[in-house]
Parts: sequence; structure tokens; C-alpha cells
Amino acid sequence: MRRSRSILSVPAGNRHMIEKATTLPADLVLLDLEDAVVPELKTETRAHVIWALTALRWGERTAGYRCNGMETPYFYRDIIEIVEAAGRRVDTIVIPKVGRAEDVIVVDTLVHGVEMSLGLPPGGIKLQAQIESARGLVNVETIATATPRLEALIFGPGDFAASTRMPMESIGVMGAWDEAYPGHRLHYAMQRMLVAARAAGLAAIDGPVANYKDREGYRRSCTIARSLGFDGKWCIHPDQLAPTNEIFAPTETEVAWARRVIEAYQEAVAAGRGAVSIDGTMIDVASIRLAEATLDASQ
Repeated sequence: MRRSRSILSVPAGNRHMIEKATTLPADLVLLDLEDAVVPELKTETRAHVIWALTALRWGERTAGYRCNGMETPYFYRDIIEIVEAAGRRVDTIVIPKVGRAEDVIVVDTLVHGVEMSLGLPPGGIKLQAQIESARGLVNVETIATATPRLEALIFGPGDFAASTRMPMESIGVMGAWDEAYPGHRLHYAMQRMLVAARAAGLAAIDGPVANYKDREGYRRSCTIARSLGFDGKWCIHPDQLAPTNEIFAPTETEVAWARRVIEAYQEAVAAGRGAVSIDGTMIDVASIRLAEATLDASQ
């Protein structure tokens, strides 16, 4: 599983912002052809995506794009034109508003056909599916296992709230309606998507916070997602990258504890002891798995 702490969404039609993104500390930069582009410019904006993927140097960052939804007249050419022109420079395609496994399979089939025609390694271009509706959540388990090409599920809080008729003042930020509810209103949806992703061996990415100036609210949103087990978060502004990378990476204390747990367990096994404790806390196989997960996330 690749590092997926910060996923920066950049309007595909803004060349200045795209060029700036090549210098930012995002794990994945996605050029957005969906919400960030008005219908009148969607067709011509594909050329911006092709230019960005083929002409710019992305360094250690992964670069990809979000296509338009399958219900639009732009979808299939978003796949065919860009993948044919950019080829192996396309790392990831994000599919918005996925409602069923067949949606992912359609994209997988189109991409596979282009890969074969270009002589590219099959499966090299990865897919990520956005779960943004009641239908998508109901089918999330089958979506997660639709194709080996799929590497992550992304939660979309705004469209999900609209789909379920959940009142929401601002996407991703706790408001009056959240204060009125005795708990976290999106907990069930986030947890169900996370479990489906983990069961299928996929990364789980939390959705964006629209108010990028609300730094406290953003950190709270990141912390809640991290506490559930999410790998990272969708960012819509460069200022969100630093706190995202910080919160979705284990702290030095967590890493030190994980190393201590593994070392103590290995010493106990070597000495023939069946049980071991650290500072009064019993260490078992589950503790080792947690420690290994922490060290893996710190890489």
C-alpha cells in the first residue's frame, strides 16, 4: 500500500496552480476534471491534463486525475483521450460518485484496452473510487473488490450528505447540526467504508474540508479520520497539506513504542517465554500487528 496521507485536488484548467503543485509536499496530486471545471470547458481541459502529466516533472509525488462521472457525456473520452496521449505517465484515475462495482469495472475495461493498444504493462494505471452516495455505501463491499486495479476508496462527505438528505452547513466542518446530534453524524458511513477498504487490502481516504481557513476545524476533521484508521485526507488547498501529513503520520512517541513492543516480543520468543509485558501492559500477537502497522505507516 503506497503512502496516501495527502491527496491534493487541483483544478485541471489552472496551469499556474498545476505548476505550483509540482513543488508542494502532497503524496498524490490529482488534476480535477469534474467539479473544478465548468461544462463549457471540460472537453478542452483534457489537453491541460495531458500537458501536465507528460511535460511536467513530478518528483516523488504521484500524479493522476479525476474524470467526470459516468452519467455525463464527458466520461468515456476523459479515459480514452488522456490515457492514449499520456500513457504510462498516468499513475492514478479517480472515479467520482461510484454507486456499484460495475462502475469500476467499466473504467477498468476501458483502461485495459488502451494499455493493450499502447503496449503498456497491464494494470499499471491504478484506480481510486469515491463513495459519495447512499447507493455507493450500500454496495461498498462489492465495489472494493471489483478489480485488482483499485487501490483506494475515498469518502465524499458533501455529496453523501446530499444523497441522504443530511443538512450540512459546510462540507467537512462540524456545525450546528453536528452539535445537535449526540455523536459523529458521519461515523457509520466512514467506518463502513473503512472496513470494506481494509477487508479488500485498499487504502481509505477521508474527504475534504471546504473551509480551508478554518485551521482548527480542519485539524479536528483529520484527527477524527486518523482515529478511525484512515490513511489520509483529500486536500483542496496547499495550506492543508502540512497538518494532513503531520496528523496522518505516526508520532515519534508512537514509533518508539512500536519498536519497543517488537523488540520486547522478539526477546521473549528467543528466551522461550510465552508472555511479555511492558510497563504493566501485556504484549501479545495483536500488539505486534499494531506495532508493525505503526512502523509501516511511518515509512
